[in-house]
Amino acid sequence: MEKGPRISVDIIIEKADDPARPVLLIERHYEPHGHAIPGGFVDYGETLEHAACREAAEETGLAVQLERLLYCYSDPRRDPRGHTISAVFIASARGEAQAADDAKSVQWYAAGAWPDDLVFDHARILGDYLRFRERGELPQPGCA
Repeated sequence: MEKGPRISVDIIIEKADDPARPVLLIERHYEPHGHAIPGGFVDYGETLEHAACREAAEETGLAVQLERLLYCYSDPRRDPRGHTISAVFIASARGEAQAADDAKSVQWYAAGAWPDDLVFDHARILGDYLRFRERGELPQPGCA
């Protein structure tokens, strides 16, 4: 059997009923510890979109409305657990978030006021998200 990267999704969830669009982050229950964008691995036979909605519900208790695909992140060093490719969606949700599954806690954060202990490459992802929201700039593919 050939080994390859694992596929995951991350979901930047905006609070739909707040014009300031705060973003929901989770505090991770498992290693690596710290704050993260909700997300997880895609199951065999599952679409990226379904995985994003499922993971959002499992970790936050929220039913999300996917708005757009922000970008795909594939740096082999982005996850200390192994090579993981992540499709990152921007979504919106209403209601009260509840920590569950891999989330120890959940909290809404004002755009750019993220905690200092973001894990994986989530600081980069949230920076790309802010540039998209402020200037309409999407991340650009490139070769390193």
